Amino acid sequence: MIVRLRCLLAVAGLALAIGLPHAASAKTVKTDTITVNPAQAPGGPDIPAGDVPSVTQSAPDDTEPAAESGAPAGQDQAELPEVLYDLGRLPPPVARMHAQLLEAALGADFNRLRMVLESNEMPPTLSLTEIGDPIEFLKENSGDPDGLEILGILADTLSAGFVHVDVGTPQEMYIWPYFARYPLNRLTPQQKVEMYRLITSADFAEMEDYGVWLFYRVGIGKDGTLHYFVAGE
Repeated sequence: MIVRLRCLLAVAGLALAIGLPHAASAKTVKTDTITVNPAQAPGGPDIPAGDVPSVTQSAPDDTEPAAESGAPAGQDQAELPEVLYDLGRLPPPVARMHAQLLEAALGADFNRLRMVLESNEMPPTLSLTEIGDPIEFLKENSGDPDGLEILGILADTLSAGFVHVDVGTPQEMYIWPYFARYPLNRLTPQQKVEMYRLITSADFAEMEDYGVWLFYRVGIGKDGTLHYFVAGE
């Protein structure tokens, strides 16, 4: 700015005045809001869906508000998978399997869950090693003697946001929670709050060391086949 002023004064034949005041720089503060839509617990025909209020937060000064997908400001949205919450975007076979699993879990109904698991053309993966009876295996891996904790984990997992991955390939699938396919080092504070509804901070610290999601996840193919409900790498 000073160089420009000197040029103008020289053209006018004026001497540069000592102590020429500088123009005050104006700073426009831009504010906006970020709307984060936490996962709403979905339900089947007989399961009421729980409404979770949206959380709003003012965007910091001099930054652009983050997109609704939850990506940090200034980062390329195309690099991050789209996080979905709308069950209406599921193909009917996927929505049906999701509703059946959730109904069995919330109803604490292992008989119903067995029927769902056996409806697959092939048994879904419940462990990275060989198992016997699937229901007995789930009960044995629950923290309580009745196996109800594992049903709670299944329900919470299915109530989280999800992603649609490997579209157009034989591996195309819908996965809950989306953290299983989301870069853990790109999670926003709001997304971490979602995540801590499923795991503890100690769990997350371990996952950060490995760089992958190690807790339970559910994968359902586009044809409605349950491929897995499994934890581990």
